[in-house]
Amino acid sequence: MTSLEHYRIFIATVEAKNLTAAAKKLGCSLQTVSRSLTALETELGVALVQRTTRRMQVTAAGGLFYDRLKSAINDLDEATNEARRSTTDIFGLFRIGASVQFSPRYIVPAVATFVERYPNVEVDLVLSDAIVDLLENKLDIVIRIGDPESSTLKSRLLAKLRRVVVATPQYIAKHGRPSHPSDLAKHACVVRTFGPEGDVWPLTENGSLARVSVTGRFRCNDAASANTAVLNGVGIGLAPLWQVRNEIDQGVLEILLPDYEPLPVPVHALWHENSALPARTRAFIDLLRGRISSERI
Repeated sequence: MTSLEHYRIFIATVEAKNLTAAAKKLGCSLQTVSRSLTALETELGVALVQRTTRRMQVTAAGGLFYDRLKSAINDLDEATNEARRSTTDIFGLFRIGASVQFSPRYIVPAVATFVERYPNVEVDLVLSDAIVDLLENKLDIVIRIGDPESSTLKSRLLAKLRRVVVATPQYIAKHGRPSHPSDLAKHACVVRTFGPEGDVWPLTENGSLARVSVTGRFRCNDAASANTAVLNGVGIGLAPLWQVRNEIDQGVLEILLPDYEPLPVPVHALWHENSALPARTRAFIDLLRGRISSERI
């Protein structure tokens, strides 16, 4: 018999004030109750009750143990019930907004686990790289990369995404490896024309931000195309690590200037501040956060 079963028998015995009444309440034999109390007292090394042929009295140690144990067992029962309810409470249509390139790698695998775990939920994944309005698009939650811009949304940090300077081994062999951000002025760089940074890369030096101007013969307003240009040897690129991690692992790209890496970019889950956080939203955030945090991003 486990300690938890002993605990429940002890609580029932104290509340019934009689071993026979406790056995009747629990639907077991008097011998089972008596043996359980003896085993529990042996385990704890202290007398919990004093028994006579007619009555039972709780000892001082038994009374203190009962008070603490009763509260703990109540908490355990409530946690068990809450866990059982969670699977039935998560149901209905769940609409998620996210970016186009980030979703296939991180959001969709999390959604696959989510719908398998909760069979009564349906998911609509709405992809856009633009900042969309949650209410207008009837979204329950949106996953955004970067600092939240709206104070009308509640948010939870999911992860911080590294950014790295990269180039192909062939480019490095032909043009050399920069050892300091200032060396980038002598190199062709692939410039992303979307976002606030463009041709000014936010590298760091000795813990401080060092904005470095770069130039190149190829400019692009699409992340995937910019990364492809770097893979084709057009120049040095600055990219989120998660976008080029596979190519780095395969050795077709190399990280440059690791000591001057930009500050990481946060990724948040956001929802409307005037709406309560439903169980399905909370469950998905927890699942996604756990999945992202286990990745090297």
